[in-house]
Amino acid sequence: MTRTCIIGDVHGMTDMLTELVGKLDLAPGDTLVSLGDLVDKGPDAIGTVKYLGDLSRNSAVDVVLVEANHEDKHLRYHRNLTERPGIAHQMAAASPELSALNRELAPEDRDFLNSAVLFWRESVHGVLCVHGGIPGNMRHFPQTLCEAEDLAARERKFLRQVLRTRFVEKETGAFLSYGKERPGDPFWAGVYDGRFGHVVFGHHPFFDGPAEFPHSTGIDTGAVDGGALTALVLHAAGHREYVSVKATAPGRVPRTANPPLR
Repeated sequence: MTRTCIIGDVHGMTDMLTELVGKLDLAPGDTLVSLGDLVDKGPDAIGTVKYLGDLSRNSAVDVVLVEANHEDKHLRYHRNLTERPGIAHQMAAASPELSALNRELAPEDRDFLNSAVLFWRESVHGVLCVHGGIPGNMRHFPQTLCEAEDLAARERKFLRQVLRTRFVEKETGAFLSYGKERPGDPFWAGVYDGRFGHVVFGHHPFFDGPAEFPHSTGIDTGAVDGGALTALVLHAAGHREYVSVKATAPGRVPRTANPPLR
């Protein structure tokens, strides 16, 4: 029976990714969903993109890339190179990895990054996959990507907050930019009421293993920081399981404590 395997943030840890995919033993008809943040921070961003891109092109596995904040940054940089080169120069000055990765991307790699979708739905378990989270003041969520594309520009911009949501304003549930949270502002998953289905997300690392909330599951387990790379496997029969590989060496200075959820 076919499965859906959802993988948390890789951040250039290609060796861990290949080991995890090997453990998953993917079969024709399976779906592999990456929650994004393939790039930046770790040692081998281009290898990660190439590996998943090759898998999507050359296997019978359906590979879905959910867009994350780091993919968004690289895609904006590439677009700005021709549309607003001055802005692109400023971006590269602040983040040198932008120009470095851009030089290395082959056309097929760029096509794979461009294939990233804002969200992805799995029907058997009623799962909604996003990279970041759901703001508490979001009252409608598209059922399909086509429906999302038909939204007005202002509504699409609001929807794209799912790339970056961590904390939300206590009183309104509104999205808070990174570092803008105040004491008492909750982590979004702790107050999410399940209105759009069970959400599987990355973006916020949990070093103790996947974080299970009443209506959501966080599977970024800190691969690049010396933690683990985790997949949530959804079986067609209705059960679910986790498959993980531990880091043998961190991609950057290791961390062991979860960022606080307030």
